Amino acid sequence: MSSYQQPDASGHFGPYGGSFVSETLTHAIDELRQAYARYQNDPDFLAEFHYELRHFVGRPTPVYHAARTSREMGGAQIYLKREDLNHTGAHKINNVIGQAMLARRMGKQRIIAETGAGQHGVATATICARYGLECVVYMGAEDVKRQSPNVYRMKLLGATVVPVESGSKTLKDALNEAMRDWVANVDDTFYIIGTVAGPHPYPMMVRDFQSVIGKECIEQMPAMLVAQNALSGQPDVVVACVGGGSNAMGIFHPYIPYENTRLIGVEAAGAGLDTGRHAASLQRGSPGVLHGNRTYILQDANGQIIETHSVSAGLDYPGVGPEHAWLQQIGRAEYVGITDQEALAAFHYLCRTEGIIPALESSHAVAYAMQLAKTMRPEQSILVNLSGRGDKDIGTVADLGGADFFCRPSCQGQSVKGSEHSVKVAK
Repeated sequence: MSSYQQPDASGHFGPYGGSFVSETLTHAIDELRQAYARYQNDPDFLAEFHYELRHFVGRPTPVYHAARTSREMGGAQIYLKREDLNHTGAHKINNVIGQAMLARRMGKQRIIAETGAGQHGVATATICARYGLECVVYMGAEDVKRQSPNVYRMKLLGATVVPVESGSKTLKDALNEAMRDWVANVDDTFYIIGTVAGPHPYPMMVRDFQSVIGKECIEQMPAMLVAQNALSGQPDVVVACVGGGSNAMGIFHPYIPYENTRLIGVEAAGAGLDTGRHAASLQRGSPGVLHGNRTYILQDANGQIIETHSVSAGLDYPGVGPEHAWLQQIGRAEYVGITDQEALAAFHYLCRTEGIIPALESSHAVAYAMQLAKTMRPEQSILVNLSGRGDKDIGTVADLGGADFFCRPSCQGQSVKGSEHSVKVAK
């Protein structure tokens, strides 16, 4: 793993990735690839990027020891990488700043984006306001309903929000419409994709911008772990939720050479992995092409995309970034599922135990970490990427039972029930 070098020159992570786009987008993709190759290691570009992260976003974000949760779980120590403390409330802003800087250098004055949970849309609208760029955000009509606070935030920031009424009216369909817009307006428009999917160079580019998360953790964790007499200076396990997978890849990628650290991605098991109502592409999908790259997707026997389900809008996507598919194939990362019910229980638990309201997406990772911690020793550690805050999800949670839904004693302490998988004991 110390020699891990992905993707190759054509954007392939093993058999995954690549660039599968229409001829009308070929020039735009080539232009983007050349621009990123020019600036990705440019000292002035990187200096501006890190200045913005520090002074506009508020990085570095802290690592927090969830001591009470760790104590109540009775096993490993749980740490949270607090991406929820970023300006705009999630990890999305890291990548958006990098792409917006690139757009300005390419002379593109119009920005388009897709969004599911709304955090990528808010981040895009925010940086467009800062840089004086036109901003259009495509969002599934169903997500517009369940993420209304973020829709209003985008409009306050000057963005045009376009509800997408086609298909399942969720993230997949928003991405489809954004792609159509890009085809029609390719000369003056830059498409800021929010996850590690899409045609090359997007999976690599978004990963690179988000890798600041894992790089910070590698510097921060030794000091956090020394006080607990940990077995190593880095966590035994890193856990992150996976939809498209940008927050997970952002924390995973710098840890790939650390072979003693397990990498675990948590997909949305929805109503259950065997119900057909989930968004677990890596566990129940198969290889195919979606949105410009080859990866694992949820499809039927005829190659038609299957509608997904998750309580979290940001995980409600029928594909996954191609690098995740590759990491699973080579055995460097593991992927598991957490149901809606388990994620909601973890959401309420973290609120009541640590005073942190997590995004429903992040709650999937928290739920699995809570389960896994019980199988580990107290001197071991789990680092969870808390990718976003849950303000945006309060309406959804209230509709599903409100603040008292999981306040029963059986839900406040020791276990999260209903898991459809067994947790592997950490070695």
